[in-house]
Amino acid sequence: MHVASLHRYPVKGLSPEALDKVELAAGSFVPGDRILAFENGRSSFDPAAPAYQPKTRFLMLMKNARLAELVSRYDDETRTLSLWHGGAEQARGDIGSDEGRKALESFLQEFCKGETRGPVRLLQAPDGFRFTDSIRSGFVSILNTASVRDLERRMGAPVDPLRFRANIAVEGWEPWQEEDMVGKRIMIGGAQLRVLKTIDRCPATHVDPVTGFRDLDVMQTLQGAFGRISCGVYASVKIGGAIALGDQVSVEA
Repeated sequence: MHVASLHRYPVKGLSPEALDKVELAAGSFVPGDRILAFENGRSSFDPAAPAYQPKTRFLMLMKNARLAELVSRYDDETRTLSLWHGGAEQARGDIGSDEGRKALESFLQEFCKGETRGPVRLLQAPDGFRFTDSIRSGFVSILNTASVRDLERRMGAPVDPLRFRANIAVEGWEPWQEEDMVGKRIMIGGAQLRVLKTIDRCPATHVDPVTGFRDLDVMQTLQGAFGRISCGVYASVKIGGAIALGDQVSVEA
């Protein structure tokens, strides 16, 4: 078993960034993952007292499928976010400046016209907080590539693993082996993680991550085949360490 891919998603609901390696810290997230979000109308998020917010309060694939047409890139050093569409850069801004945030917000306000509930506003996660969909403590998401291939067989159509927006994809497990890993420890490269729960999927998985079309009913297939809608697992980092593409993965007996 080995690491087949690594990704981070700097902006909630926007495109992935592929990684060659990542340094995980105990009790924390993948660095740079879900640190930004675009608020869809006013929410109650307070950066001085950050708390979990339902994903419906943000621009997201489940409701705003067109977001899949965008390519986003975030530079950690300059704190610059750029948004691309159709192969051309459409907006760029320093997220630490009013002017930079306004440029990004204005573009998305127009891009998602008709789907917004109010002003689009860029939010930044304070230290130790992330704009996640589920667990409110630190975690990484793990996908089993064999499970995706089994899903492809059942659906009779290609299923891009990026539909599941995972941080780590593992090659070499049996299909759906991850369903029985809750509570177990996983050793990946130099890090040790503990599986917290399976991941229940939402209609965001129905959206093609390249075209933005809603073309597959992943949830219906999961429910019909297994009586559940889970695919992949969340895990907390117990012992920090480096993880790289190709690193070995082992699960406690």
